[in-house]
Amino acid sequence: MNIMLFHSTYGLRPAVRAAADRLSAAGHEVWTPDLFEGRTFETVEEGMAFNDGIGKDELLRRAVLAVAPYSDRGLVYGGFSLGASVAQTLALGDEKARGLLLLHGTSDIAASASVDELPVQLHVAEPDAFETDDWLSSWYLQMRRAGADVEIYRYAGAGHLYTDPDLPDYDAEAAEATWKVALGFLDSL
Repeated sequence: MNIMLFHSTYGLRPAVRAAADRLSAAGHEVWTPDLFEGRTFETVEEGMAFNDGIGKDELLRRAVLAVAPYSDRGLVYGGFSLGASVAQTLALGDEKARGLLLLHGTSDIAASASVDELPVQLHVAEPDAFETDDWLSSWYLQMRRAGADVEIYRYAGAGHLYTDPDLPDYDAEAAEATWKVALGFLDSL
């Protein structure tokens, strides 16, 4: 599978590269575009401030440019938190998308979004201040209405970015469970 994996608001940190290595070791070809052009951040607030300075349109422009050389291959889009939001936006607009792997995040869905049974898997903490229960219920219904085939996995007690071993949110058990399920999902595509 060809996977485009987008980083979180912390930037292209070692955890994203480690995830790409894990996916590559499982036989997938993985790209990790650096939407922040080399900048990484120690706190979510710093990363969000930088992202706000770039703006959503510019961030998506950078993502589209990163994806363009590979989109004919039929990509699986994936991402962490902010990167999941970017991945979702691109996957819903790419008729050749093969799947969508969302880790720690989702995004708004355009009312006109339409896909043909796009396989989608979401992994989030429970609870998660960024992905509340009400939001996730609404998101799920909107994704189904758009035509996606959605699976949601919740991890009780884990922090928001629980797959990043360098952050306080890290939860080794939840992270390993996530990767086991996610690799199975990718193998099924």
